[in-house]
Amino acid sequence: MRYSSRGQVDPFIVMDVMEAARRLEEEGRHIIHMEVGQPGTGAPRAARERLARAMEEDTLGYTVALGRPDLRAGIAALYGEWYDIDLDPARVVITAGASGGFLLAFSALFDAGQKVGMGLPCYPSYRQILKAMSLDVAGLRTDASSGFQPRPDQITEDLAGLILASPANPTGTMIQKPALAELAAACAARDVALISDEIYHGLHYEARAVSALEVTDQAYIINSFSKYFSMTGWRLGWMVVPEDHLRVVERLAQNMFICAPHAAQIAALGALSPEGRAELDENRAIYAKNRMILLHGLRAAGFEHLAPADGAFYVYADISAFDWPAQDMARAMLEEAGVAVTPGFDFDPEEGTRALRFSYARSTADIEEGVARITAFMAVHTK
Repeated sequence: MRYSSRGQVDPFIVMDVMEAARRLEEEGRHIIHMEVGQPGTGAPRAARERLARAMEEDTLGYTVALGRPDLRAGIAALYGEWYDIDLDPARVVITAGASGGFLLAFSALFDAGQKVGMGLPCYPSYRQILKAMSLDVAGLRTDASSGFQPRPDQITEDLAGLILASPANPTGTMIQKPALAELAAACAARDVALISDEIYHGLHYEARAVSALEVTDQAYIINSFSKYFSMTGWRLGWMVVPEDHLRVVERLAQNMFICAPHAAQIAALGALSPEGRAELDENRAIYAKNRMILLHGLRAAGFEHLAPADGAFYVYADISAFDWPAQDMARAMLEEAGVAVTPGFDFDPEEGTRALRFSYARSTADIEEGVARITAFMAVHTK
């Protein structure tokens, strides 16, 4: 049968790395997983218990397209706690994961053939979803001087939109409030729609992350229960949209998804509870410890140029000094050392062959073992 040209997207390389690691595990190898951005913990107990009760009492049928009102109110309350923002729950849209939120946002904001900008390196699925929706991608080159984030002078009038991520994947860098305000102003001056990916909010280790809602109401905010809330497989996210965009997004959500998974929405209410949040903050303390172990371990192993790991649970390492393509180095590290990492080509098709991303989202014991294996691997290959 025929197929569309827009369906010919690139693979999500981290998923290919996961599959290669799985095959080695089937052969009996013990693999340390530093490739995937997935918490080593599951949904908090309060989330699981709330859903267990609901399953005995409710059929868990469709919710309204925008999501359960009590969950939308709970998320709005979180903005008051985290950012001191009085957010109207009506502006919150519950989505089928952050991925579902991107589909809704891109559908609501852009027409086929328009160009959307994003900093390189960046989360690879931005590019692939845009391509699948017949939109053009403008990769904006970033570097350490801007914290691997786009600059206001890169916001040009030929862009229809700009995607920001803070904390960012793969670098872990964050945009502070003055720089975020400048970017938002540059977008407003050129009629560029701003989409702020805030999926890693809650995972910070010094200064907190800043929401785009703190500097503008004219933005789409994308977030998820996958990262801080440790609910990756539940496929639940949310958006915050301007009030005058709400009905457009609602109509799209009705037709594209009907609603986000009801069971996941109930579990999310438990995750937002004081008991759930207490457990999640304990997880963050583990990530903070893992972060320091990995940063020190990578530097000791010879990785001298690391992006500032302000938030999320990643360290992005420049490997150009080793004169070894990232794909080959990652493959060798998996096969020889039993450590799965992601080559930077996934995040940056231009310069990512000179970088690796390491995730520290697993247990501390795994991170310690991974660092020991990487150190031994590098000692052999950098004599």
